[in-house]
Formats: sequence, C-alpha cells, structure tokens
Amino acid sequence: MRKIVRYKFDPANPPPLTETQKAEIAALKARSENDVDTTDIPELTEEFWQSAARNPYFKPVKQQLSLRLDSDVVAWFKQHTPEGRGYQSAINKALREYVTKQDRKAS
Repeated sequence: MRKIVRYKFDPANPPPLTETQKAEIAALKARSENDVDTTDIPELTEEFWQSAARNPYFKPVKQQLSLRLDSDVVAWFKQHTPEGRGYQSAINKALREYVTKQDRKAS
C-alpha cells in the first residue's frame, strides 16, 4: 500500500527556484523569437478575435470595497434580479460590459 503525500502551495509565497530551473529560464530568455517553432500553432486572424469570448469558467478575483451609488440605481438592479438576489453581480456585469466596450473603442 502506498502512502499518500500531500503538498501545500502558497502562490503568494512560492518556494525558491532551483539552480536547474534558473538555468532553464535564463536559456529561454536568451532565445530569440525567431528560434521558437510555432508550426504546430495556427495563426490567429482578426476574424478569430472578433468572435472570441471570455472563458465561461473564468472566475476573476473579486475585491471587496465600499462604493456609494445613487439609491435609484441600486433599487433598479434589485428590482430586476430575482428576489433582489444577485444585484451586486448584476452591477458588476454591467460595469464589465462598459469596460469591455471602452477597451474596444480605444483599440
């Protein structure tokens, strides 16, 4: 019977790199872009990016904050969500759509 070994990893405090890992990273940094073989990767066209969508399973890190909104705006979101639940997520979605449109306009 094998013993189960578990490891904990803290992304904010990763273990130091080994000398082998440091050497591999240095070798990759030294390579030029032309040395990278991309023959097995299809070229992404502008058409691809026009129809691209965010990964539906992507969950961005949320940040808690205090935000003052007009009471009528909050009331509208509460009225337009089932039983007033999820209105903060609805506000977040509306803000994300706005930001995405602004980014598209800028580029």
